[in-house]
Amino acid sequence: MRTYRSAAVVAASFVLMAGAAVAAPSAHAGTPGGTHADDRNTDFNGDGHDDVLIGAPGGTVGGKQGAGYATVQYGGPGGIDTTRGSVLSQNTAGVPGAAEAGDGFGRALATGDLDGDGYDDAVVGVPGEDIEPLTDAGGAVVLWGSAQGLSGTDSDWLQTAEPVAGGRFGSALAAAHFSPDIPGDQLAVTDRTDFTLFQYAPGTRRNATSSSSHIPGTPGREIAPRALTTGDYDGNGLADLVISGVTVGDEPGHGWSAVLLGEVQGLRYDHDLRGGPAVATGDIDADGYDDLVTGEPAGPDDGGATTTGGVVGVYYGSAGDGPVGADGPGTLPVWWTQDTPGIPGGSEAGDGWGADLSVADTDGDGYPDVAVGAPGEDIGTVADAGAVWVLRGTAGGLTATGAASWDQDSANVPGTPERGDRWGGQVRLTDPDKDGRSGLLSAAPGENAGDGIVWAFPAGPGGVTASGSWTFDAGTFGGPETGAGYGAAIDE
Repeated sequence: MRTYRSAAVVAASFVLMAGAAVAAPSAHAGTPGGTHADDRNTDFNGDGHDDVLIGAPGGTVGGKQGAGYATVQYGGPGGIDTTRGSVLSQNTAGVPGAAEAGDGFGRALATGDLDGDGYDDAVVGVPGEDIEPLTDAGGAVVLWGSAQGLSGTDSDWLQTAEPVAGGRFGSALAAAHFSPDIPGDQLAVTDRTDFTLFQYAPGTRRNATSSSSHIPGTPGREIAPRALTTGDYDGNGLADLVISGVTVGDEPGHGWSAVLLGEVQGLRYDHDLRGGPAVATGDIDADGYDDLVTGEPAGPDDGGATTTGGVVGVYYGSAGDGPVGADGPGTLPVWWTQDTPGIPGGSEAGDGWGADLSVADTDGDGYPDVAVGAPGEDIGTVADAGAVWVLRGTAGGLTATGAASWDQDSANVPGTPERGDRWGGQVRLTDPDKDGRSGLLSAAPGENAGDGIVWAFPAGPGGVTASGSWTFDAGTFGGPETGAGYGAAIDE
């Protein structure tokens, strides 16, 4: 529990950060070889290799059930392994607060270079944190990157300026360079109804300024946020922000997302669109504009496909528009389900196809591919065992040609399908060996009665392969396994 404290706050509006009228810089210190908008590395120790951050929000820490923790693994020429990893929690030296039952440390994760020092930093959501006297007000912890990787040293606590009981601030996080006037990334954090944008002064690790706003959208179709993603959808060199969730109000329960475009003056709400609450970003057709991928695992969808097994939508970015909906200019979404010709399997009620998404190039052809998790997929007679798909990117966009799927009953995949494993509840495409081909991480938070396990699939010239796949869990790094829900969050 933390004592209430006020945060440094500036006036909030849909233009969230004002900056000088200057052109966006072409490179960002925190993303080797990348642009301000292309801040998708997770390189905590600055060696040029992607690292992996995984949450165990149900984990027991110091005897406190559900306090939660996260693990970090460092990439290298041999990829990720289990020898260079550690466990981080609120009981780690230097981390603000203390582990308490139900905090949920690790429920949400994000990565970005917030202080502009060239090392990516980790942000961990703690949505169950009590801020006296308010229960489940929530917060977030910033763990700073360094040449030695992540530690608790100098870590910072963030909370909304006006905490509320049950607000669960820190439920969704994303960091990117939305404005050109500072060297570091800005951090977006949501609670149940609002979002806050934090910004550190260059070279500082304390006293972040913040601005808060209600989630924008169409009146009567408000969005309860569940996930965030960033990308440069309009090609202006600055990151844009998508806040995705489900609708409340007159039309409740549908997946919708709000698009805020990054401009010289800061983030500006542009429009909302059908799709969510799962979202991911990447330039699938390699045309220089990021594309938005949405997942609605529950269905049905009224934008062009009707299914109760789940639907995935792709909005292709374009100059000046970014991803748009049927009511706006530019391209309309392309909808995908398990019933789309060429996609393995078939759509069935409760599959949860699109519950989680990840976008990256798995075969080195220059076109990012899309991983789709379906944790509710039944394998034979085994309910909710779960499965994962990878669909290929091409110059013409996403294609079903070459699409593949795996589950725990597939050849060379360790384990056995069991009821409630929810394999594919989180998916992540990552390239820790820096060979230009991203392998797949697939988490089953329900495995072993809720302990959670993560599967690692390598990638070769043909893309992701089950051959050589292996597993690890929280216990691999010394974390308490029982009920940890390991893999409930994997940083994108």
